[in-house]
This record gives sequence, structure tokens and C-alpha cells, in this order.
Amino acid sequence: MALKQGDKIPDVKLTEMVDGRPSQVSLAELSKGKRVVVFAVPGAFTPTCSMKHLPGFVDQNAAIRAKGADEIVCISVNDAFVMDAWGKHSNAGGKVRMLADGNGEFTRAVGLALDASGFGMGQRSQRYAMILRDGTVEALMPEPGPGLSASSADAVLAKL
Repeated sequence: MALKQGDKIPDVKLTEMVDGRPSQVSLAELSKGKRVVVFAVPGAFTPTCSMKHLPGFVDQNAAIRAKGADEIVCISVNDAFVMDAWGKHSNAGGKVRMLADGNGEFTRAVGLALDASGFGMGQRSQRYAMILRDGTVEALMPEPGPGLSASSADAVLAKL
């Protein structure tokens, strides 16, 4: 069952590159005492994710932070090396934290997995955004189907 408004975020480790090395991150810990915007994508370097979703949050990071977000986090079922390369390629440094859910454990824990094996991509994450306040889901915005609307940077700005 998918996470919903009012639920606590599960304490599942994600990975990010820090000083050239993979480092474990807990979104539950990261969001303690903070308001964190999280968005998830089916895959790094995939068309909608690379041309619209991540760039929207990179471009709108100042506006999102001005409305009270302490952090902006991107999650994908990719490894930390890929997420780091994608973040660098997309100029996300200092704007969006790129967290890897390499084994899809976080994605399954929040109930937002996507079977993309028909496209040769295996198990991935659905496209969604959420706003966390002190580790609790304040808003969850899953995409109802293909495309980008409900979980875009503009949609998140409207909810903040």
C-alpha cells in the first residue's frame, strides 16, 4: 500500500556520493526538524526525467526554498555513481540532492514501485513528489499516468 498524507517516512537507507565515495543517507533522519521536498523518477538520463522533471527542480530551487523547503531531494532506482553523474550533467549541485535507491528498497517501502520490465528497465519507481515535514508526509503527488504534471516543480510550488 502506498504511503499517504500523515504517514511517517520509512527509515530505509539511500546512497549519495560524498567526496567521491558512496555514503548512506536516511531520508527519515535528513527530514528531522526540516521541510524536505522529494521527487522520484523512473530513471536517470531517461527523456522526461532529464529534459523536464529534474531540470524543473534545478531551475525552481530558489523559489521552492523561498517557500520554506530546507532540502530538495531526487530519488531514482539507480546506483549512486549514475545519480552523481546525472546530477553533475544536470547542474544539480547545491540545488538538488541526488539519492540512489539502488535496490529499490525505499521505493517498495513507500509502495510506489513500477514494473518497467516491458521497456527493459526492470523494477523502478513511479514518478511522484512529496513534501515531508519533520519526517511526516505533508503532501504526496503521484503521477496518475505517463507524463509530468502532478509531480512537477510547479505543482510542488503550488502545494508549499
